[in-house]
Formats: sequence, structure tokens, C-alpha cells
Amino acid sequence: PDNEELKGFTARLIPAQPISARFVQFKINNKRFLAVTEVEVLDALKFEPYDLRIALPDEKTTAIRVAAKSNPLIETGALVTQNLSSSTAPAMRKDAKALGEPVLEPATLHSLGAYWIISGDANKNAEIKLGYRKAGEANWNIGMPLRRVGKGHHKDEKGQSKLAVPDDAWLFAGSVLQLQPETDYELRLDLTDADGGTGSKVLKMRTRGEPKATANLASFHVMPGDGGGNGSPDNPFKGLTAAQAAAKPGMVFLLRPGIYEGTFTVTKSGEFNAPIIWRGAENGAVILDGKGKAAMRPGRAVSATDVHDVWFENLSIRNADYALVGHNSARLVIRGCKIKDVEFGITCTNNQKDVVHGWFIADNVIEGPSTWPRTKGIEDARAIQVTGTGHDICYNRIRGFADAIDTFGSVRCAAIDIYHNEISECTDDGIETDYSERNVRVWNNRLTNVFQGISTQPVFGGPIYIFRNAMYNVVGAPFKMHNSPSGALMLHNTVVKKGMPLESFPSVPVRNTVFRNNLFIGTTGNYAYESTAPMEDCDFDYDGFGGGPYGQFLKWNKERYNTIKEAREKAPVYRNAVAVDATTVFSNNTKAPDDEKTQFPMPFDLRLKPGSAAIDSGALLPGLNDKFSGQAPDLGAYESGQELPHYGPR
Repeated sequence: PDNEELKGFTARLIPAQPISARFVQFKINNKRFLAVTEVEVLDALKFEPYDLRIALPDEKTTAIRVAAKSNPLIETGALVTQNLSSSTAPAMRKDAKALGEPVLEPATLHSLGAYWIISGDANKNAEIKLGYRKAGEANWNIGMPLRRVGKGHHKDEKGQSKLAVPDDAWLFAGSVLQLQPETDYELRLDLTDADGGTGSKVLKMRTRGEPKATANLASFHVMPGDGGGNGSPDNPFKGLTAAQAAAKPGMVFLLRPGIYEGTFTVTKSGEFNAPIIWRGAENGAVILDGKGKAAMRPGRAVSATDVHDVWFENLSIRNADYALVGHNSARLVIRGCKIKDVEFGITCTNNQKDVVHGWFIADNVIEGPSTWPRTKGIEDARAIQVTGTGHDICYNRIRGFADAIDTFGSVRCAAIDIYHNEISECTDDGIETDYSERNVRVWNNRLTNVFQGISTQPVFGGPIYIFRNAMYNVVGAPFKMHNSPSGALMLHNTVVKKGMPLESFPSVPVRNTVFRNNLFIGTTGNYAYESTAPMEDCDFDYDGFGGGPYGQFLKWNKERYNTIKEAREKAPVYRNAVAVDATTVFSNNTKAPDDEKTQFPMPFDLRLKPGSAAIDSGALLPGLNDKFSGQAPDLGAYESGQELPHYGPR
């Protein structure tokens, strides 16, 4: 961290824990002479290619390039020395070169994601610009460029790589956001590098549409019972087991009102255009009851593992540890269901076969056992927990769990969208993006009465996009950034809470993270933003802060800045931070909570009041806030004058 100091002829510092530093400065006084061999690279340190710059007494410098993997001395852990008169050292190429073709990830309704592996670019000045347009249109729209993933940050906690990125290459990844469903698009990736190396690729892909049943599906009737029936209106299948035995792709099972007891084990799969649909009466009169008691519940009410193209609609599911489990399953639809009296709602955490993709979880009401305020510590209860790719999790109403919606690590956890959900009374995290890799998008969610807001602990390289979420009454950190996450983009979120409006207390680094155009409103505290984490390659700016009084404005990498003005002038971040009046920032005069233990009712309208300092104070983010009104984008989740998004079931 550049703050150790050693004195003495043979002094040597060996850190107890790994540290990260942009520069290490050796200051040699006139009582000594410097030999280049005294500059060591210890085998205990992990490092990327770096520049070694020696300042001579005449203040002229000589630069030496050292490459982490091309130098055998480093690979063996031996002492690295370099004579100043040597012409060159082994190094990564400065020019960028594409390694293979860019890769499109599974589409969702509103997003398209891609990644591209680029070799060389030792000085990190290459970029990949992103353009997009609907197929057939002449003009290209500008999106946010692909993000450079930190070297090695795409590896999981065990150091295993989920993508084959060579040591002398970079991973770039990114998404086009807020697209229209069921629409053909073109994405243009333009690689540019001042040192040489260019390339342009146009990719074509169609966004996903909401799952719709085709007209030629055959309907069969089901009623509670223990067997028999042929599925006709006059002679329904009696019980789900009897119906399952006859199930084939393209069949719709219409469940008549009643209670269906015991675990429903799904064994038959549909096809992509011919799903098997289990549909209940729309008034919730069809109840799948795990037949469990609180102390002796069966594991699952619905078990749908190792299947694909199976839909569950308009069902009430209750009385089990798990409402529905879908390990190693693809293209499941859970829509319009009511889930309660369960510890876990919808679960898919096993993707050993690398087949989990394309789930659609929408318009459900999921109620759990947790109560507000938090009194039991960290609970296990989770409403939705999934892994895989290409999922849409949207328009759900969730309350009473530790976590409402979580991603989960597996052989692949990427390209997942979480949006328009109404979430409240969560005793741990409202939303977790934990163990995700890249192109996870979390937007237009509303969180009320949550212990912590949105978690990124950890994200493996990213980017993940967390934008236009509104949070009221967050007890702890609005954004939980523990376990060395890398690659999160927090954009246009609104947070209103008691105490410090932004806080983060991990002891390990937060890496390659960006904050832009957020609005943080608190009450009092030592800081408006206090962070104990070493912040590496992070870029925080254009956020608004209100409330207080705060003892100081900012604590960043152990440095303290008393006021916003001081941070603008001296801090490495927040050169364009905005002070807002918390008493007049919101159109309906919403105030920050004075007691976080209160279960505040919903909803809170956190739209901006005309004339607030949050109006026209944001930075332009292509592809995200291009359609702003006024002189510049507004801060927070809502652009002034726009209607509130729809949250929860439609």
C-alpha cells in the first residue's frame, strides 16, 4: 500500500499478507549506493507484467519491461536482475491481436452479451468499442464498450479458469442493455490499439421472447386422486403421477382445483417448441402440498431435475423445505405461481452437466419464513437461487427470506437478467450476484427493508451491470463487496437508509469496480462513504450524497477527505461528486428512516423533485442513459419526468 518504511543497511520487508501497489518507491539516501540487483521480485508475490523505472541522480529515468510468464527467472522464483544497459527484456507485445472469434452468450429478453479474448496489449491501451442496431436499420447505436477483465480475475476461488485465457492475453466482455424482446440485432465490435492491431466483427443474434404456448398443444385434464383416468374432461387423470406416466412433448395438463399432496417428481421432458405444461386454475385453487409439518417436512414439493422444456403455471406450492428443485435442467418456466411455507423457493444450484440455461421465472409471489427486523443472524432461507446461463428472473414479489434472488457458482454462471422484482423483508441480502462470471444484469428492482442491498461477493471478472435499482431502509451496505470481487458496475441506483448512506467494510481488495450516477441519502455517521477495503483499479465518480451531518465525507484507501470539496480537489475518486439536499431531493418529500428496525410499508416513491441538485448532474453512459431529459442524465434510479417502472407480478 506504499506506506511501509524501512531503515538500515540490510533491512528487508516481507509482508505477512499479499499486498497490491501501483508503484513501490525505493528512496536511497546519499550514504549508500544503489545496485540494480537490490530490486527483488519475491517468489511469494503474485504479480502481472510491470514496469521497473529507475530514477538516477540527474532525474533521468530508464524503463525496463518485465514479463511475468516469459521470464524463466520469475517462473522459478529466482532473483530477477536487469542491467540498465540491456536493450530489452522479454515482454508481452504492445499491439493487440484477436485470439479467435468473439463469442455471443445466451440471449435474454432484453440483453445480449459477448466476450472476446485479445493477446498482447502489454500497455493496456487497446479498447473494443460496441455498436448495435436492429437488423435492417442503417445507423448504429453506441453502447458501453466491452470491459477489460482484470488479469486472472475470471478465475474462481480455487484459481480454476472458467475460460481458457492465455497468460499473455486479456479477456474483454460486455452487454448491450435494454433491448426489445424477440428482435433481431446486430452487434459490432471494433478493436483498436494505437500500437497496432485492429479488427472489426459483426455478430447477429435475436433476443429471447417470453415463453408462449403454440396453438397445436393437446390439453388433458387432471384432478386430485390416486390413479386412473384418461385425461378427458369427463375422465381426468387422477393424480399427478398418473398424468406424468402419460406425458409427452406438446401436452398441456390442466389441473383442476384441489390439493395434490406429496412430492411431485417430474421425469418427462418436452421439446423446445413443444413443452410439457402443468397449468393450474388462475385463482390459485390448485395446491401442490408437500404434506409436511414444520418439524418433519419432506425435501421437495416439486422435483424437476435432469429435465428440459417443462412449464409450471398458476400453481400454489406449499409445505416443504424446497418448493421446486431443478438441478441440471434447462428451459424451465415457473410463472404465476404462489409459493409459501417453504424454506427455499426455486432452486437450481447443480449444473455438473453444463446444461442449465434458459429459465423463465416471472410473475410469482414467494413468501418465506423470515421476519423483520433481523433477530436470528444470517438465515439460510432463499426465494430463488439459480446457476447457469440465459435466465430471465422478473416481475416477482418476494418477501420474508434471508436472500430474495441469488446466483450460484457452477461450471457456468453468466448472462442472467434479474429485473422488475418487488423485494422486501430480507434478513441478509436483497439480491446476490455471488459467484457469477460476466454479463449478469440486475436492474429496475425495488428493495425495501433489507439487511444488505445487492451483493457481489465475489464476482469473477465481470462485467456485471447493477443499475436503476431503488433501495429503502438498508441496514448495512447497499452494495456488499466482500471476497475480492472484480468487475461490478453500479450505475444509476438510489439508496435511502439510516446512518452512512454508503459503506463497505471488507479487508480484502475490491477490484475493477465502477460507480456512476448513484444517489445515496443517509442520516448521520462518521462518513458519507467509508471503505476499509483496498480499492484497486476502481473508478467512483458522479455520485450524489445527501443527509448528515457526517464527520467526514470520504475514507478511501486509508486516506480521509473531510468534505466533498476536498475530495474533488485531492482524492483519486469522486472528482465530480454532488452534494444534494436530502430534505428536498424527492418529489414526495420522502425522508430517510430514523429506525432501521421498523418494517416500512411499500412502496416508496424515490423520484426526484424538480430543482434538486441531483437533476442534470450525471455522466453520459452510452447505451444506458442516452434518452435523458434536460442538460444531462439525472442521478439515481429515475430520470426526472418518467413514470415509475412496474414492480412485481403483472
